Amino acid sequence: MEPKPKHLSDLIQYINETNRSVEHLVDVLFKKIGSGNWVVVFKVLVTVHHLMVHGNEHFIQHLASRNSLFTLHNFLDNSVVEGYTMSIFIRRYSRYLNEKSLAYRTMESDITKSKSRLAGMMRTMKTTDLLKTIIVIQTQFDALLNCNANPEELTNGIVHAAFMLLFKDSLRLFAVYNVGILNLLGKYFDMNKNQCKDSLDIYMKFLGRTTKLMQFLKVAEQVGVDKNHIPYIPQTPHSLVEALKQHLDSLEEENDIFPPNSLQHALRTSISNIPVVKVSPNRAWFADHTPAEARWQDGPIIANNLYDSFSSIVGNKHPVLNK
Repeated sequence: MEPKPKHLSDLIQYINETNRSVEHLVDVLFKKIGSGNWVVVFKVLVTVHHLMVHGNEHFIQHLASRNSLFTLHNFLDNSVVEGYTMSIFIRRYSRYLNEKSLAYRTMESDITKSKSRLAGMMRTMKTTDLLKTIIVIQTQFDALLNCNANPEELTNGIVHAAFMLLFKDSLRLFAVYNVGILNLLGKYFDMNKNQCKDSLDIYMKFLGRTTKLMQFLKVAEQVGVDKNHIPYIPQTPHSLVEALKQHLDSLEEENDIFPPNSLQHALRTSISNIPVVKVSPNRAWFADHTPAEARWQDGPIIANNLYDSFSSIVGNKHPVLNK
């Protein structure tokens, strides 16, 4: 069974108290990661992900500042029949959370936050910075898409909880990714030859990731997410890819001399007509999937039953949160 909202709420209250509480809680969570039990480890990962998304930003800041993160690339619980399959998902899921933390360290912003300043910056970012930033986004997005699951696996409560957090991240991550790609295409004809090569490679990989995202979203629909809350992602016209390749060929043939204005105009028109992907689900979806919020009493946050909440999440009693 997945962590209960009430217990996640209590942990959010706890980390909202002081920065020291964040450091202490992270230390506790990382100690529990050392368990060989897939249920305990998986619940801790879901808890960490939930706190990264819905908790105080100090939580993800602290994760990003650590010298080491999750080291579960060799994790295997073969004590039970389902342990092998779940261990595969745990290894992939922990890698995504690592990449999410590392991206925050690089960008100083959580790309998947609804009010992330990065989305606005991507619209006007200069070419050199844009190329570097998109690489960071690509790496995190690849790790997310690697956490694929089939509908049968999602009948497990813990896997389903992780998948829904990944689903929400995927939409917001792709939204920023898409903004960056549109900006990159808009600058394409003002780039030098090497930048054009890099940009074309990035764009071709973007198309491949878009296909994988569509498969990921199809699974989300199959497990009960309303299709009205799943964005429609239009196919990119083949003519656009050909136009980009043609421009790069012209630079290579002419030794960085731009093609005639008539050709540039035709190519720019192809790019300006590319459909903008709308990937943010409507307000109704988020209203139905609200995070566990901290409860307030006359202003200050009170962390009620923190010990019991954490014990319930990891599945056994542990007096580590005593101050």
